[in-house]
Amino acid sequence: MAAEIHSRPQTARPVLLNKIEGHSDAVNAAVLIPKEDGVITVSEDRTIRVWLKRDSGQYWPSIYHTVSSPCSCMSYHHDSRRIFIGQDNGAVVEFLISEDFNKMNHVKTYPAHQNRVSDMIFSLESEWVVSTGHDKSVSWMCTQSGSMLGRHYFTAWASCLQYDHETQHAFVGDYSGQITLLKLEKQTYSTITTLKGHEGSVGALWWDPIQRLLFSGASDHSVIMWDIGGRKGRTLLLQGHQSQWYQYQLSLGIDSAPQWLDSDSCQKCEQPFFWNIKQMWDTKTLGLRQHHCRKCGKAVCGKCSSKRSTFPVMGFEFPVRICDACFETIKEEDRTPLATFHEGKHNIAHMDMDPSRGLMVTCGSDRIVKIWDMTQVVGCSLATGFSPR
Repeated sequence: MAAEIHSRPQTARPVLLNKIEGHSDAVNAAVLIPKEDGVITVSEDRTIRVWLKRDSGQYWPSIYHTVSSPCSCMSYHHDSRRIFIGQDNGAVVEFLISEDFNKMNHVKTYPAHQNRVSDMIFSLESEWVVSTGHDKSVSWMCTQSGSMLGRHYFTAWASCLQYDHETQHAFVGDYSGQITLLKLEKQTYSTITTLKGHEGSVGALWWDPIQRLLFSGASDHSVIMWDIGGRKGRTLLLQGHQSQWYQYQLSLGIDSAPQWLDSDSCQKCEQPFFWNIKQMWDTKTLGLRQHHCRKCGKAVCGKCSSKRSTFPVMGFEFPVRICDACFETIKEEDRTPLATFHEGKHNIAHMDMDPSRGLMVTCGSDRIVKIWDMTQVVGCSLATGFSPR
């Protein structure tokens, strides 16, 4: 299912233009070729395929290349026509695609990881390939020499990656729900900070180098915006899917989420929470469970937050816990949805968009690649995820 976050309700919908079939296993990544009617796909069936649109309107593979291990991810640089493929065996393979997109030559194989490569980015500015893997590490390698420059290990699988080419900072999401910010250099690195906010494994990251904003999507069904450049501690929480978020492209226009406050007792009725032994003893009462109001962020008990409401202006398209006081302040127009949902009719594991042409490609575990006309919804915030079953 795909979702769009708008500043106002919209009626325009994506239009399915083409379906590409032929893979014998899940398609893990698909990218649109800029300025060409073409798509590049990599799959668990160990194939790398370049699909070009023929005069008949159908897409046919102009390149069909098989590698030694299932393909888990890719990074394609169009200006240099260099493509990097992450594999299940931990290797990263570099190819050079010909100008007519009918031939692909092997360049190098990088021993990046000891286990499946989960994500990867090629930086032409650094001449580095930065990758994450299921061996709980992030590695960066020189594309000129093919040598390993550095590696950092985490306590959990490193699941996704973003990289700032200008400052050589890497953002790494992992299965514990944390995002680690690293400053990468030749032969060394430094850990800048760890971002904690998700309650499930981080599945996708997207970095906006202009506004210096990081977006993270996780298995807790939420997307969080992290204000990296502003240094104001501003965050934005979006909850629109009922299942895991996998990839997204987002723009702003929604109020920042409040910080959750800590307290030993309910900030409304002042009853103690269950860990507040002293107050429970003094008042001869049982401790209560702590909750948080999604509108004001206060720590409250269940009795003082018995209401539920949608609140799209803060990203909550489904009912969430609201304290009784805040519930009274929410007007009916505040509940007007800002997101529209469009059934993609397949489980979407990866997406890529070309805003200049208004095209989007999606792929997933059903082995089908779909190309969509997004000209009526370009400029909107987009997110994809598995549809609930």
